[in-house]
Amino acid sequence: MVDTVQRLQAFLDANPEVDIFEVILPDIAGGMRGKWVTRDKIHSVFKGELKLPVSSLAFDVWGRDVAAWIFDSGDGDGYCEADIDTLVLVPWASRPTAQVLLSMREADGKPSPLDSRFLLQSLVDRFAALGLTPVMATEMEFYLLEDKQDELGRPVHTQTDRVGGALGSGQTYCMDTMAEMSELMHAIRDASVVQNLPVDTLIKEAAPSQYEINLYHSDNALQAADQAVMLQHAIKGVTRQQGMRATFMAKPFGDLAGNGMHVHCSLLDQNGLNVFDDGSAMGTALLRQAIAGCMASMADSMLLFAPNMNSYRRFQRGSHAPLAPCWGYENRTVALRVPADAPAATRIEHRLAGADAHPHLVLTAILAGMLQGIEQQMEPPAPLDGNAYEQVPASLPRYWPDALERFSSSDFIRDTFGAEFQRVYSLLKQQELDEFDRQVTPMEYDASF
Repeated sequence: MVDTVQRLQAFLDANPEVDIFEVILPDIAGGMRGKWVTRDKIHSVFKGELKLPVSSLAFDVWGRDVAAWIFDSGDGDGYCEADIDTLVLVPWASRPTAQVLLSMREADGKPSPLDSRFLLQSLVDRFAALGLTPVMATEMEFYLLEDKQDELGRPVHTQTDRVGGALGSGQTYCMDTMAEMSELMHAIRDASVVQNLPVDTLIKEAAPSQYEINLYHSDNALQAADQAVMLQHAIKGVTRQQGMRATFMAKPFGDLAGNGMHVHCSLLDQNGLNVFDDGSAMGTALLRQAIAGCMASMADSMLLFAPNMNSYRRFQRGSHAPLAPCWGYENRTVALRVPADAPAATRIEHRLAGADAHPHLVLTAILAGMLQGIEQQMEPPAPLDGNAYEQVPASLPRYWPDALERFSSSDFIRDTFGAEFQRVYSLLKQQELDEFDRQVTPMEYDASF
C-alpha cells in the first residue's frame, strides 16, 4: 500500500494539470462502468473507499440491470479496488484527464465472483502453483467508419470507391491506404505510448475500412487483458476525437470479413524457459496437452468467445473464423494454430474469439482449457494440413441460444468461473436474447408486405 500511495503522489506531482480521473470498472458484458472523480477525491479511491453496486458488474449491453437477478441479490454495494499499474493519462480527452481500472470486492473483502479481473488472476495463480507462467498477447481487428449512418441506418465506410460504394477489396497490407489514414494511426500510436500500451504493429486488414493492431506479448496475463481493454478504449476515444467511429462489432457488414480477436499463448517454467519448446517445430507434449484441453472446452466456452447475437454472423465457411475444434501447424483455417517461428517462440494462436468478446473472460477461458489439458494429460487428434473446413464438420454452437444452453449447463464453466458467475452471465445473456426476440426488423416487414 505504501508503494501505491507513493506512486499515486508521484503521478499527481508529475501531472498537476489533471483534475478529472475516469475510474473504470469493466463489467462482464464488456462495458466500461464507473465514475468521474475529481483530483481531491482520487486518494480515497486508492484507499478502497469508493463503493458501487455489485450489480454494476452485471449490466447487459444496454446498461440495464439483470431483472431476474438484481433483487434476489439484494443489490448491495461492493468496494472498488484501483490498480495503480493502470493509472495513465487520457490524451484524447478535451481537458487534462487520467484513468485507472478497478476491480470489485464484496463487503467482507472477498473478490466479487463477478469480477472479470479477479477471475483471470485466479487462473494465473493456478498456473503459478504448478510453477508455470502464462505469456499472452492479443491481436485486435476493427472497422474505422464515418461518424454517420446511411438512409437505412447502416454504418458508412471510410474507404470507398469513386461512386461512393464499398470497395470489393480492402487493399490488405496496403501501405498507401495506411498512409491515407496516417494522421489517425499516428494519433492511436501516440495515445498508446502515453498509456504504456505496447503496440507491435498496425495493419490494413482484408475488408474495406478494416484495420488490425497487435500488442506485444506479456508474461502477466492480467496485464495483457487490461492492455487489450485499454487499447479498445483508446482507439474509440481517438477516432471519436477525430470525427470518426471505430467498431469492434464481430460482423458489422454481412458480406465482408468479421472482426476477430486472436490470442497468442505460451507457458514459461520457473527458469523463464518456454515449456512448449523442444528445439523442433513440433513442440512438446505439454503443447499438445494444452491444445487438447482448449479443444475439449471450446464449445462450452463459446458464449464467452462469441457473446452477442451479431457474433455468430462471423462464423461462415471460408471466412477464417473456425467452425470446429481443430488444430494445425501454420494453418489459418483451424481454430488453434501453431505459428511457424523459432522454437523458443512456440505458442498457440487461439483464433475463435471475436473482437466484441471480453478480453479478460476470453483469456480466462483459454487458460482454463490449457490447464485442463495439462492436468488431465489430454491428447489431441492429429494436426490438420490444408483446408480444415473441408476436413472436419462444423460442430461448435452456431447460434446464440445453442451457445447459451451449452454454457449454462457446463461443468467446465462452473468449475472455472464459479456457479454464481455462470448463473448471472446466463441470465444476462438470456435477457439480451429475449430483447432481440421482441424486435421485428425492416427486412421482415419487406418480406411480408
